Amino acid sequence: MAPFRDEAQEHLLESAPENGHHGGVKIEVRDLTKVSDKDVRILNKVNLDIPRGVIMGVIGPSGSGKSTFLRALNRLWEPASGSVLLDGVDICELDVLSLRRKVGMLFQLPVLFEGTVADNVRYGPQLRGKKLSDGEVHKLLALADLDSSFYGKSGGELSVGQAQRVALARTLANEPEVLLLDEPTSALDPISTQNIEDVLVRLKKDRGMTIVMVSHSIKQIQRIADVVCLLVNGEIVEILEPNQLSEAKHPMAQTFLQLS
Repeated sequence: MAPFRDEAQEHLLESAPENGHHGGVKIEVRDLTKVSDKDVRILNKVNLDIPRGVIMGVIGPSGSGKSTFLRALNRLWEPASGSVLLDGVDICELDVLSLRRKVGMLFQLPVLFEGTVADNVRYGPQLRGKKLSDGEVHKLLALADLDSSFYGKSGGELSVGQAQRVALARTLANEPEVLLLDEPTSALDPISTQNIEDVLVRLKKDRGMTIVMVSHSIKQIQRIADVVCLLVNGEIVEILEPNQLSEAKHPMAQTFLQLS
């Protein structure tokens, strides 16, 4: 089955240069389906191409399958073979730990490990036998908009917004190609939210990172996304550019947008 595309997605795929950070498709989703234990369809044959080097926002009413969709992209639940491809390779054929280094994820609430901020940042590389230097840790903290004073702090000394940025630095230490975000700023104050948004935009611009972000905030998606995927009742109903959201045709989409 052909992937769901419309003018917004075609424009992104065709206008991005084939060299440098951008160009082509990073993740292909083909007939992705998820059925609950009670035989309820959470996702219903989702087809989508996620362009390389863009921020894709995923929005829709509560219970529409947004988080479930996101978790399939790095096998936090196991999709059917052939339904999710990363750079043309079926993710079910990849080592799951290797996949999750390439496709990192940030959750709604940060969970830090015991030890210092530096210990947290070093965690992923250390699992594969690499010890990050102090300088490398400081660079990752700076990338997440944290200064050197955070290096030796414990999780209990941090605000939720600071902890979320430490969690982001910890994810970035694995050098991911894709970053998945599930409502990463919903528990944060406006300043912390802006800090996270600024980091995401820089990651896209400077590193060419592909970012897929679930958010209930329409204004947030309009601020930072390049393209928006509308998910309703487990199905993609429209793909739009952020400034076209008011033109969404699906009745449920319009209701959701008006109430948001």
